[in-house]
Amino acid sequence: MEILGATLRVCVDDLETAVPFYERLAGGRALRFERGGVSVAAVGCFLLMSGPESELDVLRKVAATIAVKDVEETGRVLTGLGARVVAGPVETPAGRNLIAVHPDGSVYEYADRNG
Repeated sequence: MEILGATLRVCVDDLETAVPFYERLAGGRALRFERGGVSVAAVGCFLLMSGPESELDVLRKVAATIAVKDVEETGRVLTGLGARVVAGPVETPAGRNLIAVHPDGSVYEYADRNG
């Protein structure tokens, strides 16, 4: 399993207000998309999310998104180390992902990229 990086997940009240700050901070433009009623902006190592509180409550439980080379392999390694895969692997617009609970109770999303 190869970890390529991590993305910090930030729930914000107003995405339009938050994006310019994070674009200046990260020195790049936001990639925007919607998923499950939540508006998302990826800026550098930050994943900004805004939407209904019921959706954000679920998203806040995931500590971070970890980029990996191969989600299938990652799932096997995590399971072998005692983690529990609770969702996925599933296809997303950007690649595949899974959600895993580590033995200490921490919850992480692991994602790879298409292409």
